[in-house]
Formats: sequence, structure tokens, C-alpha cells
Amino acid sequence: MLSLAACCAAAGLFAQQFVSWDEAYRQADSLIARLSLDEKIYFARGYSSFFFYGVPEKGIPYLYLSDATQGVHLRNNLPDSTMVRQLERSTAFPCPIMLASSFDPELAFRYAEAVGEECRAGGIEVLLGPGLNIARNSQCGRNFEYYSEDPLLSGKCGAAMVRGIQSQGVGTSVKHFAANNQESMRLQNDARVSQRALREIYLRGFEIAVKEGRPWTVMSSYNRINGPYTQESRELLTTVLRDEWGYEGLVVSDWIGKRNTVAQVHAGNDLMMPGEPAQAREIVEAVRSGRLAEADVDRCVTRVLEYILRTPRFRKQAVSETPDLEAHAAVSRQVAAEGMVLLRNEGAALPLAAGCNLSVFGVNAYDCIAGGTGAGHVNKAYTVDLDEGLCNAGFRLNTRTADLYAKYMSFGEALLAEQNALRYLGEKWFVPETTLTPEFIASRAADSDAAIVALGRNSGEYNDRPTSDFYLTEAERELLESVCSAFHAAGKKVVVVLNIGGVIETMSWKELPDAILLAWQGGLEAGNAMADVLSGRVSPSGRLPMTFPADYSDHPSSKNFPLDYRGRCGDWADDAPERHLRNLGFTCYEEDIWVGYRYFSTHAPEAVSYPFGYGLGYTTFEWTDAAVRRSGTDYAVTLRVTNTGSRAGREVVELYVAAPQGALPKPVRELRAFAKSRELQPGESQALTLRFAAADLASFDERISAFVVDSGRYMAELGRSADDIVQRLPFVAKASERKVHDVLKPQEPLRRLKF
Repeated sequence: MLSLAACCAAAGLFAQQFVSWDEAYRQADSLIARLSLDEKIYFARGYSSFFFYGVPEKGIPYLYLSDATQGVHLRNNLPDSTMVRQLERSTAFPCPIMLASSFDPELAFRYAEAVGEECRAGGIEVLLGPGLNIARNSQCGRNFEYYSEDPLLSGKCGAAMVRGIQSQGVGTSVKHFAANNQESMRLQNDARVSQRALREIYLRGFEIAVKEGRPWTVMSSYNRINGPYTQESRELLTTVLRDEWGYEGLVVSDWIGKRNTVAQVHAGNDLMMPGEPAQAREIVEAVRSGRLAEADVDRCVTRVLEYILRTPRFRKQAVSETPDLEAHAAVSRQVAAEGMVLLRNEGAALPLAAGCNLSVFGVNAYDCIAGGTGAGHVNKAYTVDLDEGLCNAGFRLNTRTADLYAKYMSFGEALLAEQNALRYLGEKWFVPETTLTPEFIASRAADSDAAIVALGRNSGEYNDRPTSDFYLTEAERELLESVCSAFHAAGKKVVVVLNIGGVIETMSWKELPDAILLAWQGGLEAGNAMADVLSGRVSPSGRLPMTFPADYSDHPSSKNFPLDYRGRCGDWADDAPERHLRNLGFTCYEEDIWVGYRYFSTHAPEAVSYPFGYGLGYTTFEWTDAAVRRSGTDYAVTLRVTNTGSRAGREVVELYVAAPQGALPKPVRELRAFAKSRELQPGESQALTLRFAAADLASFDERISAFVVDSGRYMAELGRSADDIVQRLPFVAKASERKVHDVLKPQEPLRRLKF
């Protein structure tokens, strides 16, 4: 048998030429046959937290993996600065939930291309994203990193991101596979969920991204699903992911998630990160004792080597070390503008008149939240705040208001400086909102043309949002009420700008201001993008990827989510007492498939403040000539969209399908396709085609472990939101049945909520 050095030297010859995917597999398979067990295991675990193991002197480089989901996270704690080039700065793009609000996979692809270029320039071979977990509950701390409550929208956005990043020769890692829908006790939590909800909701987005995007890696999550840890679940990582979906890439474990090493290898978890020497010893001992087949080790290591052989670094391809950050900032600004959602616009309060004098209230107008914290954080070069963006757009800011906030912000930030210096991964204590005297606000109403009130929220990895974060604080409500009262008394308009990464309560106050712009967290160009929409330079075309319920208690998952838990020890300790507590050690998904609009539109339409898919614009559109046709195994819905207003704009068409009620209860409608027009001038039209597969009509029947399409009359519903259906087109579907493996069963009877 050849030594590792000899094998690596032979492999180094391949680095001088292009290696196709098929050729990479052949070479990896040939190489693995020459390695001893002791030599193989080097490649089954990570090296120094964020690297694949490498032997650079023999032609096999270390490969650098990096966070984030909003751009490139630049680490300053790498073990050896010579391993990779480090970018001096990177672009903070809008948060993924904002990207999903654009309802535009083509825009997602351009976003991802720019991220991929920066990865290449920074020597990054794998970007650890996109995140495809479902926004099951509004209070999940990482909802800003994910896309939607709907698996189709999530999957399409995720697939576009995968294709865009990988078009630059950089691998992606679709995560967190699967059912990692809370941060509290995420290392221990057992997601107890029905097979139907798994198949229709929590796995569906991953399936779309895997099949349409073909990611080079998938990241197994920390949590358990119905008992076993995902990293140890052969049913999940092999039976579903590979056997059913045809996935051929690498499975990587989430970081610091050491489980049973032997079980991980057997399950199909190919690369254990960050990697520990003890894991290598455990593999060797297990093979020699007969507890683990060496073929399982070979399979994992072959996939790792195959990945290495594919990379530009291995092929010694030259790359630019100076990405076009100016162009990327422009992309970030465009995505932010197109992802904003206009929630209210009474009396055509927006767009604002050019050059008008604005009083801008709220601390987040002067300290904009560009993105969330944790692994999704980006070390950005700058952030354009709202006040700066408005000035750049030609608006005049009331100096008395701006000066007051400047003094308050300076004082508050000085008080928080010591605390913030100890925080990491973008975590920050923001200066709390202040209250202003009625006299001061009344004076500003007299010498300003309009008011803007900015309200912010931030969250991130490790902790879920507390219940209080869903509601306005007393200071925020007092400020909003006072500004609205004074400015309306003076005949002036008030606009609220929401600089948030997740859903908040709006029902109790949304009729106070004249306009509400959901600006999400727009990356480094956030302030300029906000001004683009507020000024009318860009007509808003974003749509809500999540339902805004009237109250937190209206969430069907509200009783089955870990509210207000702030402990961390339970995350890491295997014997932590929290492991036995409901919603911490285990979470029962009693709402089943009734997630987001599937629940609200079917069972509680009255409990909605703003429905899924909702969003206003500055112009109007007419939909005509709608028709539905079957072509082979697909259905196509065609229509013509015409701009009937006085401004240019883009229109989003959402296609829902209402299925006949059969043996399984079904939502009143489910999103099956969507399309977005180009920018249409007044009077201009565009023909759109929305496609979905006949198989997409199926529901999962646990009794026979099959996706079942009921025969009968269906309704294709063209809508502007889940609760605003414009046209209905009947069609007939034939019965069909597709069997899958009977896996991922709950180990205990799962109670399901009755509606």
C-alpha cells in the first residue's frame, strides 16, 4: 500500500489540469483505495475549526470554510494567516428574509454571484449557507437568516443562492438540515414532528434547493428529530437526502456538535466539524473492533476528497484578489430597495415630495441595523444610516431633531461602550428609545413638512427573541403616538420605517401613521435604499414572506415554543436538566402542517394584521387573459400584467392552489408558484407564465408513506396575497401516488391541535 505522502504527491498531478465532477469522483475513488485506515481518517474531520484537512506540501491544500448568510464573514482568528488570503472588508448584503420579500429568484442569483466573487477573493472554498429552516414562529432568533414560513418560497430562494455562489467556483452548505427552528437549547432540542409536517413543510424547502441548486455540501443540524440527533440519523442523511433526493455531495456537521462519532459516519455525515483528534481514534477503533464497516469510512472520505479535487484552489486557478466592492454595494442597495414592503400608504403619503424638510425620530434612524448577529454577521466597511440616506437623496433634515438625537446617541453609546466591547459576532446593545416632550414634538411639526419614525429590532444566533420583543416598548409607543398627534394636528404626514429582522405586532398601532415601510435589515447600503423607496426613485414591490399576526398568541405554535429562555448552559451540557423540559429539551410541533398562512387563511383569517404575500406599491396593475393548461407533467398558468397607474413599477403574481378535501385535511390554499414582472412603464404590459408540477398537488399520507394526489376539481388562484385572490381558474387533476420510505417517525404519540 502506498503511503499518504505518495498518494498526495500523485493527487498533486491532478491539480495542474481541470477536473470535472465525474473525473473528481473517479480520482477520489482511486486515491482512497491507496490509503490505509490511519491515513484516511485525517480527511474525515476538520482541521482547526474552519478548514478541511490538507497536506499542502503534497498538493492537497487546506480548504477554508466561512460563515455567513448575508455576505462573507471575515475571521481574524485563523490559526495560520498564510493558509488563505484575507479580505480587508466585505459587503454586507440585506438579510435573507428581505431577499425573499423580493419574490425574485433572478435577483437572488445576482446577489449570490456577488457573494461568491468575494468568497473567491478571500480564499473561501465553502460558504456556510444558505439557511433554509422554516420561520415556524415569529420569535426564532435567526429568522432574519432564513427566508419564509413557506417552503416553496424558501426553496426557490435557496436554490437561486446556491446556483449563484457556486457559479463562482465556491461551494455552499445548505443548512441547518433539518427542523432547527429555534435557538433555545438548539444543541439538545428534540423536534417532535409528524411525518406529514416534515415532508410537506420542514424538508420541502431543502428538497427544492438540493434538486434545483445541487449544493456541494449540506450541513446537518445540532438538534434531534423524533429522537435521534440529525448528525446520527441515517434515515435523514442517507435514506431521504441521498436515496430519495439523489444528493451526491458532501454532508458536513454543524460546528461544536460532537455526537457519537461512529453513528455519524454510519449515518452519512461525511465531515465532522470542527474536528477533534479523538474522533479519528474512535473511527479507527470502531473499524478494528467490527462496530463500523470500513466501507462507511471509505464512502465519507471519498466524498471529502472528491470535493477537494473539484475546488479552484486545488486546480490552482488564478482569481482576482480585489473584488468589485463598489458594484457589490450597488447590488446590495438594489436588493434592499426591491425587498422592502409597503404596508400602509393612506392618502398617498409616499413617495415624499422632493427636497422636503423632514423631522426624523427614533434611534435606529441614526444607528441603522444592517443585519442580524451570530454566524450571519458580516464585518462590513460601513453602514449608511437612514438620516444619511435621506440627505444623500436631497431631503432636508430638521436640524433641531437631528441635533437632539446626535447628543442623545453620543451619550447613550458612551454608556454602553464598555458592555459592547465585550460582545462578539455583531452583538450589540443599542441605545434605547427615548421620550420627547410634547412641546418639542409640536415645534417640530410646525417647522417640518413631514415626520419619519424609525423603529428597530435585532436578534441572532444563540437566543430566541423574548416575548416583549414582539411588542412596541412604552417609549416607542409614546413616541409614535405623540408624533402622530402633533403632526396630524398640523396637517402633516407621518411615516413609520421598520428596521427589523423578524415579525412584530402592528395591529394595535398601524392606523396611527399615514404610511408604514417595512425596511427589514438592508445591509451596508440600507439608508440609501430606504431613501430610494421613500423618495419614489424605486417603486416598492416587496411582498411579505411571513404572516404578521394580530397578536403573538395567535401563532398556532405559540404554546409550543421556548419563550423568554436566556440560559446557555443547557445548550452544551448533555445532562442539563433543561433537556427534560417541554419546549427546551423537546418541542412538540402540535400545529402539524398548519404553519403561517396555511393556518391563518384556513382557520383564523381574523387574527391577521398583514397576510403572507401582502405588499403595496406606488402604481396599479391589471391582470387579464388568465388561463391554465396542462403540459405533460406540469401545469402552466398564463396571464398578462398591465401597469394601469401613473408610475413605473414591478408586479408580483402569486399562484395558490385550492385542493379538494379528501381523506387528509388540507389548507384552504397553498403557494405553488410565483412570478415577478420586469419594471413596467405606465400602460406597458408583460405576459407571465407560472408553472407547477402535477406532483406538487400531493399531500403526504402517513398511513401508506406516500405522496398522494386526489382526483377532482382544483382551483388555481391568482392572488396579491394569501388572503387577496384576484382570479380563480378551475382545472382537473388525476389521482396519483408516489411511495417513499417510512422513516423519521415520532417515537411517542404526537398530539395534534384541533381547529
